[in-house]
Amino acid sequence: MSAQKTSASRTKPVSAVGAFIGFVGFSALAGLLVTIGVTPAIAVAGVTTTSTIGVFESLPEYIEIGDLPQRNEMYAYSGGKSVHFATLYDQNRQELKFDQISDQLKNAAIDGEDKRFYDHGGVDMTSLIRAGVGSIAGGLGESGGGSTLTMQLVRNIKMQQALELPTKKEQVKAYNEAVEQTIPRKLEEMKLAIGLAKKYSKKEILTAYLNIAYFGDQTYGVQAAAQHYYNKSATDLTPAEAASLIAIVQYPEARNLSSPKKYDANVARRNVVLRSMYAQKNLTEEEYRTARQSKPADYVHLTQPSQGCRASVGDGSQFFCDYAKKVVLEMPQLGSSQKARDTAWRNGGYKIQTSLNIDLNAEQKRLLNTYDNKAETNMALGATLNSIEAGSGRIITMAQNKDFDESLKSAPTSTSLNYSVDEKYGSSKGFQTGSTYKLFTLLDWVKQGHGLNETVSGAERTVSPWTICGQTDYTAFPVSNDAPGEGGNWSVMGATAGSINGAFASMAQKLDLCDIRDVAKSLGVHRADGDELQYMNPSAILGTNEIAPMTMASAYAAVANNGVYCKPIAIDQITSPSGKKLGGQTKDCKQAVDPAFAQAAVYAMKGTIRSGTAQGAQTPDGTQLFAKTGTTDEADQIWLVGASSRVATAYWQGNTDGRKINLRHFSNGVSNTYAGARADVWRQAMTPINALYPAGPFTDPQQSSIRGNAKSLPNLQGKTADEARSAISGAGFTYVDGGVRPGTGEPGRVSTTSPAAGALLSSGASVTVYTSDGSQATVPDIGGASVGSARSALNDAGFTNVSLTEDYAKGGGGKTCKVAAVEPAANTDVAKDAELRVQLYGDKNGKAPKDCK
Repeated sequence: MSAQKTSASRTKPVSAVGAFIGFVGFSALAGLLVTIGVTPAIAVAGVTTTSTIGVFESLPEYIEIGDLPQRNEMYAYSGGKSVHFATLYDQNRQELKFDQISDQLKNAAIDGEDKRFYDHGGVDMTSLIRAGVGSIAGGLGESGGGSTLTMQLVRNIKMQQALELPTKKEQVKAYNEAVEQTIPRKLEEMKLAIGLAKKYSKKEILTAYLNIAYFGDQTYGVQAAAQHYYNKSATDLTPAEAASLIAIVQYPEARNLSSPKKYDANVARRNVVLRSMYAQKNLTEEEYRTARQSKPADYVHLTQPSQGCRASVGDGSQFFCDYAKKVVLEMPQLGSSQKARDTAWRNGGYKIQTSLNIDLNAEQKRLLNTYDNKAETNMALGATLNSIEAGSGRIITMAQNKDFDESLKSAPTSTSLNYSVDEKYGSSKGFQTGSTYKLFTLLDWVKQGHGLNETVSGAERTVSPWTICGQTDYTAFPVSNDAPGEGGNWSVMGATAGSINGAFASMAQKLDLCDIRDVAKSLGVHRADGDELQYMNPSAILGTNEIAPMTMASAYAAVANNGVYCKPIAIDQITSPSGKKLGGQTKDCKQAVDPAFAQAAVYAMKGTIRSGTAQGAQTPDGTQLFAKTGTTDEADQIWLVGASSRVATAYWQGNTDGRKINLRHFSNGVSNTYAGARADVWRQAMTPINALYPAGPFTDPQQSSIRGNAKSLPNLQGKTADEARSAISGAGFTYVDGGVRPGTGEPGRVSTTSPAAGALLSSGASVTVYTSDGSQATVPDIGGASVGSARSALNDAGFTNVSLTEDYAKGGGGKTCKVAAVEPAANTDVAKDAELRVQLYGDKNGKAPKDCK
């Protein structure tokens, strides 16, 4: 006994009893259709219709063709023009209008599936009775039991409706019901087909059928099928190509053209369709013969669907594509609720113009491929470059060293995690920003009236107390610098260029940690995992929060834009399936920090590139740039974020698996260690950006921002400790006794201070005063003096251990026996009992004269 067949390739055994019941059922149905007058009157003997009419009349009458899921197309910019770069869809389908579909294809569908399509009212009595008789022999026939194209359309619509249900369980249940081949299901299918025939024209029904039918290998509709299997449009198909497509629809998995193994099954049915086309006089004898003799290998040119972000055009655009898709699904242009937006996107047909510059993005991807090896085995190395336009927030690039792959078992060189964005959009939880976070302390420093030339201590020490939201907090925070020799006093300008941790801890002590947090938040800074920014622990000022690279790029873009922050924008325009412009993401900008504060921060961070930790980042075009580097304690996360006045770029590289592997310890295989190459990479990334986005100079800050409310420390040298204390207190500073040190002058008098005289200090700043023990004297300048005069001058200064060297300098003439040099040198402070060695001039050859007194 043969198997019952459906368009979904479902099989179901049919017993002899079942076949007989099927025949009786179909006979009853045929009589029913005659009785209710929906087909031409055909006499069917022995038909009983009474019980069947009740069932038939209880069924719904109409089903809507509706909008079929189509492709959504994404566009980016290349060479100053909008270009298509990605196709996204729930189902691989592109709808065509009736006139766009090949006549050969329309003829193949009608001749092969429903010869009397133009004559019946949705149900074909002749085919129905033939199917009923055929069922006795074991099945419902090639067309699923006398199914017309209209009936098949009903089934496909119900299958499509099933796939649009919210849960997988609901989808499976509804889909199975849609393809179920029972008498009640057949009755429903027929009545709905009759309703379709009443409501829609034959052209509309045929077009809908050809656009909705499934052609196997995840391909829906004739256009997608023609593109996939033939690499051509369904507008212009040969008879063989058209018949091969129609041959697929009844058994889409067994007869599709995705593999030569399926060619024989396709050809067998294709030739049946061709014979029908010839019989209906839609092919000449020569056309028929040529088509039958052709082999699928002659016309199949399998083309993988270019759908999904993984297939997007442009090297490295895949992560941005995935982000942009998620952003679109939040936009009200697609609907007022998430369910409505999801449905709209699934139905498709939208054109999305994004902000991405595909050329710049590809260049940044090339840089990352070169300098941040995606196949690195010493660590799980990730790296991103993100560029954002200042003044608009438009995302220009979003490049990543790993390749995009959403499969469950991706290669080590690939990932589905988008390291550039928040967890909500890319499943990455962000990374500690290191010293790039110091920008926010710097901004608050200037905001609170301090200046860039103020002096602060950069010493490594345990720092306490702090001010947190107006309250004094005594948390002890041990601060260490990144390299030896970074202690001592620093101007804020110098501390910014050198990224001195101790100095920024000193600055933060004079501020409120809550204010620093609020400055960061005003510039759009937030944790990638959605939690609140950490600020209670003083270590936060040095960049312990995990933040997405794009967030940091946006904050720096705001500083470059005179303090105006603009939320990131990925979507410039959405065009509806009907061609209506719906608009893009609304430009959302605000004055986050005062322009004067932003200008001061830029002024300081220009020094980072000029002479600080970002040396080598300056582009050869001379564009004014500012930047800030960032390195975590273990150097497992490395940053460089900066900007021109037009575009900000954030470069991040680091461990992505939580381990603390030092990027300073591994070579990138090109020019340096991973960490050591950041300035070079950032410069190369910014150079083409500057060419496309020419940037003007920054506005220098006013002198008040450079000096702030600081006062100059007076010269206290030689004063008594009490006099120094009084002067320091009177200037608004805090006196700190540094104790007695070896020094010159009268014992107990001030020898030095830290900071030194002339330093600009803020109110309350500590001044350490060191007094002299009087054990030192200053070597006088005795150059050119006679031996006797030199001895006298040195003795008068307090030095008692004076000797003449046995070597003589070349002199002669009037220089003979005069002082050529003294060691230690003149004007040096030296212990009074130290030996001073005096060198004299000899003759013109440097030989000793006869007598020098």
